[in-house]
Amino acid sequence: MTFVIASPCIADYSCLEACPVEAIGPSPDSAEFLRAEQLYIDPARCIDCEACVEACPVGAIFPAASIPERWKSAIAINAAHYAEHRHV
Repeated sequence: MTFVIASPCIADYSCLEACPVEAIGPSPDSAEFLRAEQLYIDPARCIDCEACVEACPVGAIFPAASIPERWKSAIAINAAHYAEHRHV
């Protein structure tokens, strides 16, 4: 199972700093930082440690297996974000 960031994300980067495997982005030093609507979790890098869940000030991070129905689309959005960047 991986974790997913949903639309309540305010991109305050607390989760990014808490992630021990750098699975969350874009980072402030990334070119896409200013264009990003939210942060995303790379499902290929996430190790399910839950550090990001505890760090998120707005409760926008969920286990993919139990994400609320209204944010289920975030699973594909997070995966697509990283799929796009792997082919660049």
